[in-house]
Amino acid sequence: MSENNTLSWSKNYSLKWSDFKAEHNPATFEDSHSVIKYGFTWIVDSEKLGSEVLFFIKNIDLSVEFCPLLSSVRISEANDRLLKHEQGHFDLAELVRRENISALQMKFEGKKFQTRGKNEEQRKQFAKEDSGKLIAQEVEKIQKILDERIKKYDKVTDFGNNLEIQSEYNLKFEPLRL
Repeated sequence: MSENNTLSWSKNYSLKWSDFKAEHNPATFEDSHSVIKYGFTWIVDSEKLGSEVLFFIKNIDLSVEFCPLLSSVRISEANDRLLKHEQGHFDLAELVRRENISALQMKFEGKKFQTRGKNEEQRKQFAKEDSGKLIAQEVEKIQKILDERIKKYDKVTDFGNNLEIQSEYNLKFEPLRL
């Protein structure tokens, strides 16, 4: 687990119940709860154009992060079928990441943005801050896509209880591991 207490999606790692570290709320309907978010890294660079300094964004990378400290399971219901369903949430997030990473990168590719600030040091700092905000807005849209897809996944699989539909999803996720 990394310093910021998340697990990054990897084709070589599958969730274990020991990854679900939050105390489960006995009043909730669901037997398990996974918190999955997108993280991102990028490089911001700048160039001087006359008296203006413009920044541009490159090398955006998006990662899928499982949050153990926010994820929980009702111990009495912890079984392989349910764990496979929870892994499906993680895999679905990776699938959505792959479907959207190119569009995210192309949104900023070749574009230059004005900076603010009174001196070069301020402009560099604002370029970093502003570029992060621009990317975060786009990542939030991808997170919403994921949230909708997870709702649908939970509904059609009946939280993993519909074994036929769950098996179809499991097959859909298999290529992610190749």
